[in-house]
Amino acid sequence: MASVTATALEDLCFTPATELVALIRSRAVSPVELVRAFLDRIERLQPALNAYTVVYPGRALAQARQAEDDVIAGRKLGPLHGVPFSVKDMVAVEGMRLSYGSYMFEHNVADHDAVAVKRLKAAGGIALGMTAMGEFGHKGFTDSPLWGITRNPWKLDRTTGGSSGGAAAAVAAGMGPLAIGTDFAGSVRIPASCCGIVGLKGTLGAVPHDDAPEAFGSIMHLGPMARTVGDTALMMSIMMGPHPSDPFSYAALGSEQVARASANASVRGKRIAWLPKVGNASLDPDVATATSAAVESLQANGAEVEEIELDLRIAADLIFAMSPPIFYALYGSALPEFSEQLDPTCRAVIERGAGIAAHDYQAALMRRTELFRRVQRLFETYDFLVTPTLSAPALPVTHKAFDELTIGNVAAGTPRYSWYPYTHPFNLTGHPAISVPVGWSKEDLPIGLQVVGPWHADDRVIGVAALLEQVRPWAGRRPAVAMTAREH
Repeated sequence: MASVTATALEDLCFTPATELVALIRSRAVSPVELVRAFLDRIERLQPALNAYTVVYPGRALAQARQAEDDVIAGRKLGPLHGVPFSVKDMVAVEGMRLSYGSYMFEHNVADHDAVAVKRLKAAGGIALGMTAMGEFGHKGFTDSPLWGITRNPWKLDRTTGGSSGGAAAAVAAGMGPLAIGTDFAGSVRIPASCCGIVGLKGTLGAVPHDDAPEAFGSIMHLGPMARTVGDTALMMSIMMGPHPSDPFSYAALGSEQVARASANASVRGKRIAWLPKVGNASLDPDVATATSAAVESLQANGAEVEEIELDLRIAADLIFAMSPPIFYALYGSALPEFSEQLDPTCRAVIERGAGIAAHDYQAALMRRTELFRRVQRLFETYDFLVTPTLSAPALPVTHKAFDELTIGNVAAGTPRYSWYPYTHPFNLTGHPAISVPVGWSKEDLPIGLQVVGPWHADDRVIGVAALLEQVRPWAGRRPAVAMTAREH
């Protein structure tokens, strides 16, 4: 295999996975050198960012050596052959620690691969390690009593968002090209927007969630996180598809259709509903400017855009009604032992679950159905819904999950109602939604735009994102922490 200089290896850490696959196949890059380059970046940047919980260099290098042998021997290669990926610390990777960011599971080790992980491995991907998250994914921030605070590579005093914040930080900083995230109320899209990468929450069940404790009422989605739309499409095409463990997985699109989706970058003749607000009190001026400009670029490329008003604040009420009973059912029995070691906001969610009556929970499920039908009717008129991903760029890393905030000099309320009211409605309704970077704030923080489509239109939302990537490119830009590491 060809030898690569140190500078070139550094650049490879920001090379799209689609290109890395081609370089490996042509023997221009060694999988071993590639994995070592990522491990080196992780070692250098982990103290500043805290993106990973655990990394497994020995395992990764052993798999990389096997991948190199396969190339040299001319064996059949998978679509992700030799390319590394990371996994959020609530998705099982056999033999790796699986802690959910909590002392309750401090010493837990997964005894199997989740379906998404198994499929990426079968495609030739190499798992580097587990990425940090908020405890049990209960909030849109990434810090936990067990692993500490994860910081944004664009500005270290800002949050990565959450709860897949470690995944987003790792991808943005060149600590791995691909990452598996999970999304319960925005946990892929929030950190994607904060960290300037792409995050896709596919249609409910598109990526099977084989470890979901309750398969029929779930709002949890597994999704790909990457620096480019093409990488997101490739990763999604590998992870998605039917599996006996997940009843919603059986209607998923064909993987080949999704794999080609980023090449279908056109919105000509498409009807788009633009929702700058969804009932939230305010919108940061920089976010308003960047997202409006992105929508104008869609219009300039042939889309028919109509600004509409839609109040989706009921979604936050439903999340607050549904998630505490789920958390109590899962973790309530361990409260006596671990109460003092829990994140206080996580403990509050679990404790609240003990007091929610069954009829109130069932009422929330019925209102979830009403919300689904309300959103579903919009797709009788529009092909896509487009919103900001967040109402403001990344908040200070010290901001607490239930603390109120000010946006655009307006008292805006707590984050779920005011910072990410755009994301959780589509967990409840199951519609596919993707966040793509479309601009930068005056403080040089990324700003994301969310594109939502009908059920099983995963390929079509990827296509819109691909067009935005073409007209408003971002992937060539590197965070300040990455540049600082390069100087050293």
